[in-house]
Amino acid sequence: MANIKSAKKRILVNQTKADRNKAIKSGVKTAVKKVNAAVEAGDKAAASEALLAATTAIDKATTKGVYHKNTASRKVSRLAKAVNQMA
Repeated sequence: MANIKSAKKRILVNQTKADRNKAIKSGVKTAVKKVNAAVEAGDKAAASEALLAATTAIDKATTKGVYHKNTASRKVSRLAKAVNQMA
């Protein structure tokens, strides 16, 4: 355990940020799973709605610094490609 006051504070702040990032990433993963489930089920309308929600979640995560912009772009691109390739 740290003895210096600033080091103790850094530990607390880092834990807070890690918890926040974990919650945001979890939300993105859930949104992505919904898109993939809709694609697997073959429901184009549900997949399109889920894609919109997932894209929003990924963009918000990028704005908050959880994801790098290229990572977010790659995730959105792959989801959009999966939805667009449906019949």
